[in-house]
Amino acid sequence: MTVTTSRMVDREGLIELEVNDDVRQSPRFNEDIAPTKASERTWSKWNIAALWVGMSICVPTYTLGGVLTAYFGLSVGEALFTILIANVILLLPLTLNAFPGTKFGIPFPIVLRSCFGILGSNVPCLVRALVGCGWFGIQTMFGGLAIHLLLSALFPAWAALGGVGEVIGFFVFGAMNLYVVIRGAESIKWMETLAAPLLLAVGVGLMVWAWPHMSMTELLAQPPSRPEGAPVYGYFFAGLTAMVGFWATLSLNIPDFSRFAKSQKDQIVGQIMGLPLTMFFFASLGVVMTAASETLVGQTVADPVRLIGFIDSPFWVILAMLLIIVATISTNTASNIVSPTNDFQNIAPKLINQTRGVLMTGLVGVLLMGYDLLQKAGVIAQGVSLEQMYSNWLLGYSSLLGPIAGIMAVDYFLIKKQSLDVPSLYMDGHAYPAVNVAGFIAFGVPVGLTLVSLLTGTMNWFYNYGWFTGSILGAIVYFVASTLMGHEKAHQKIAATDMT
Repeated sequence: MTVTTSRMVDREGLIELEVNDDVRQSPRFNEDIAPTKASERTWSKWNIAALWVGMSICVPTYTLGGVLTAYFGLSVGEALFTILIANVILLLPLTLNAFPGTKFGIPFPIVLRSCFGILGSNVPCLVRALVGCGWFGIQTMFGGLAIHLLLSALFPAWAALGGVGEVIGFFVFGAMNLYVVIRGAESIKWMETLAAPLLLAVGVGLMVWAWPHMSMTELLAQPPSRPEGAPVYGYFFAGLTAMVGFWATLSLNIPDFSRFAKSQKDQIVGQIMGLPLTMFFFASLGVVMTAASETLVGQTVADPVRLIGFIDSPFWVILAMLLIIVATISTNTASNIVSPTNDFQNIAPKLINQTRGVLMTGLVGVLLMGYDLLQKAGVIAQGVSLEQMYSNWLLGYSSLLGPIAGIMAVDYFLIKKQSLDVPSLYMDGHAYPAVNVAGFIAFGVPVGLTLVSLLTGTMNWFYNYGWFTGSILGAIVYFVASTLMGHEKAHQKIAATDMT
């Protein structure tokens, strides 16, 4: 079977591919995961920045400072510094792994086919999808609570429903999110561009409101919760790993968005503008608001949704809940639904299109949150605290996602030399194997060491610093394995015919 395409290179070095009938009929292809056309690459640096502002301003970000101080033994100042450094570090895998998406217009699962194989890509795809579905459930929980409080302020009788009202809110909010993504990338771009300035304005307003009710000097002077005299570096690096883990998901599937960027400059500048300072600001807001809550409402409240629920003014509660709903939708749609949707399509593109992928994401997210929903409905008792859940969740999945990030970057820049045979990525038996053994060796080694650490209680540092140890080791092992297997030389023919 001959694979032919027409190829256009514009002044930005981007490639538009016109796939032929052979590719379209392949069982590995559907239109929703096809390379984007030039007309679809409309996201400027401002749209990319707005995407990150919209995703960063959310309830989990607000609680990160409390997670680091309560469960990682850091002081407030150390916690905020850790959050800033983590998001600066994240810019490296984010911008690097965005490159193939921008250049070729291909989403995350198709990029993975290059380093894990046409069929093998489903393994890391499903790992990423399950983490995304988990986050979808967590964010939908917050959004459902906001809807419950909104309806309680509008209709006092609704408040009597209690936890059942929160469960109803969960499903209503989830449906709203799924609707936005089903409408496509332009719908997400519109949502993020609208939400970003509004959310930043609200954040500044909340900071101004809370600032007079607390002393930043006293807050920064509070001693850390770690044992007195204990060296800070171990706690810092564990916290740093967890904070990097917060967006470790997007460091993988950033091609899902960068494939709509106008240029590499737009995706790089947009991410630099949108991510680190927004995360630092909103995490700082959470610390300030939590510290001021004792004066504002008479008790310490770390959850912004519940904090606003204490306000004795239906008007302000309604307005605040509407804004929280907007903030959570802007985060949930982009960061937690798009990737699982594409990942599920990768399993069977002819059977699972975008709409079915979105619905599968919603279903899995509900199933993963079943325990919490039963708690809210009063079927079972309350269990693990929110902060403890985050600390375990962030460390756990960062150990799985770190190796994939390292493998992707090494494959594209060092093994494939920024050249991909894109039509073959959509077909069996062409330039790429069904399963790339080098990819699975590089993934299996760090994951195996993580399991050894967890099961034996040894090498705790390997798990505690899981994203860093996993990404570095995965990258090294992949480069060595690919070189020994001759993958770099085998790909030189493709590089030689690359018109760029």
